[in-house]
Amino acid sequence: MSRTLISAAEFRRPRTRNTYYAVLTGTVVLFAAVFLFPMYWLVAGAVRSPQELADSTPSLIPRTFQPGNYVDAWNSLQIAHFFLVTVEYAAGGWIIQLLVDVAAAYALSRLRPAFGRLWLALILASLMLPAAALLVPTYLTVADVPLIHRNLLNTPWALWLPGAANAVNIWLLKRFFDQLPADLLDAASIDGAGRLRTLWSVVLPLSRPVLAVVSIFAIIGIWKDFLWPYLVLQEPTAQTLSVALARLSTTSYVTPNELLAGMVIASVPMVVVFLVFQRHILAGLSAGSLKG
Repeated sequence: MSRTLISAAEFRRPRTRNTYYAVLTGTVVLFAAVFLFPMYWLVAGAVRSPQELADSTPSLIPRTFQPGNYVDAWNSLQIAHFFLVTVEYAAGGWIIQLLVDVAAAYALSRLRPAFGRLWLALILASLMLPAAALLVPTYLTVADVPLIHRNLLNTPWALWLPGAANAVNIWLLKRFFDQLPADLLDAASIDGAGRLRTLWSVVLPLSRPVLAVVSIFAIIGIWKDFLWPYLVLQEPTAQTLSVALARLSTTSYVTPNELLAGMVIASVPMVVVFLVFQRHILAGLSAGSLKG
């Protein structure tokens, strides 16, 4: 028997049921408005005229409608170039994160290294450190990589290497690998499959739900990141879309309408990714209850 705030007998009363649905609807609408209103204001501001946008008392609904601002923003902000650059960064970071995180999680889960629990604890402990506290040491490391003494600033590696080992992704993958049936992996070993062969042919095909979640998190994380790319990508042509928009906002030939339109264009891909793959995200986060 499941416990609820309202008993079944009480819920059958019309007054209680109507009150329940009224409170539920009001709560959902309130939270939806809080999260969606900034996005609406961004989209609405992008189609306003410059005069209306500069008005001290803006209206909730735009009085003017200029969709051509998106075309102007695409051309004047060189969004196509920075869009492709950001796609390159996101694709490379996704591949490197998968390689590193899958290898680390598989080793901790199935290879049982010495002091494995200690290593996992240290990896998870890194989540307790504020991201701002790691900016300076990470920047110094990227500016002069130890042992090889290479400067990675203004290169894709400045984004890829610091984010290669993600503690959350490693934990999600390890938790899933721990739940895989041991009999299935033992059967692969009896058939002559080595550790890498088992990983490639058995573990990864079964891990598609959690791999989808890790992939989405990796791509969205690189796409929306601003502070770190702003520090390590000072070359204008090598900047991500978000950093380029911030830099171009200080120039005189970019209007506020075009800047808002550029922000909308930069936000659309990740919104689409989330809406399309939200079921995969929920399924992957709840994965790991596999039974042998």
